[in-house]
Amino acid sequence: MDANAGAPTLADLRREIDRIDEGMHRLLMERGDIIDRLIATKGTARSGAAFRPDREASMMRALAERHAGLLPLDTAEGIWRVIIATFTYVQAPFSVHTDVSGGDAPMRDSARFHFGFTVPYRPQPDARAVIDAVAASRGDLGLVRLDQGATAGAWWRRLEAPDGPKVIARLPFIERPGHPAGTPVLVVSRPLETPGAREVLLYSARLERWTRSAAEGLDAIGGEAIGSAGEAQGLTALVAVPAATERAALEAALAPAGLARSGPVEVGAHAARFRFAG
Repeated sequence: MDANAGAPTLADLRREIDRIDEGMHRLLMERGDIIDRLIATKGTARSGAAFRPDREASMMRALAERHAGLLPLDTAEGIWRVIIATFTYVQAPFSVHTDVSGGDAPMRDSARFHFGFTVPYRPQPDARAVIDAVAASRGDLGLVRLDQGATAGAWWRRLEAPDGPKVIARLPFIERPGHPAGTPVLVVSRPLETPGAREVLLYSARLERWTRSAAEGLDAIGGEAIGSAGEAQGLTALVAVPAATERAALEAALAPAGLARSGPVEVGAHAARFRFAG
């Protein structure tokens, strides 16, 4: 008896692939129909009303946790991010402004990977210009590099105004070696209508100087200084701490550095990053 009897032929397998491709396309169109009904129900066609960083983080965690098989996670994440960003865009059109002071290529890669090609890409000369563009828009987003060093200045000071733009996400969210858009960036938006992801809180803190004791104090409460810049009087640090951190604990950690009397000012929040080791 032929051991290969009943095995699918190449034509059979191609038909299966065509069936799956058609099914995925039909499901995407069905998703579009639901979004159209959502717009009619919620009125989210107004700019800036559709972005939900907490829901996006939940979806990306679920995708990474269930992922298996031959398809690279990079591809799966990229496909889903394009789907999410595109349907967000059709609900409420927005542009993505990027800080290209350290080069356009890595920021363009990050913007295209996370938001696709339908969302307009708007390069800006530096972080301050990104924040100003977001502030002047109805619902645009901004991407600012985290690894640009002290020479960029304390750009996050522009986020201190209560009604001004704030950090709402940190990318890449799914962290792994060799990420195709691995440049660390913060996503800036005008204040969202509903609370976003608040697992990590960001503060702008004016200090007299930076000390080892302050670094150790932050480490003890699970925090870190992710940016710092010298100013006329001392320096200003951008500090990230877990959301459960009490303000008094943060102030105590920064006290050895000569924390200003006004205390740290919250400038945003984001979801805790998901580390994928597979």
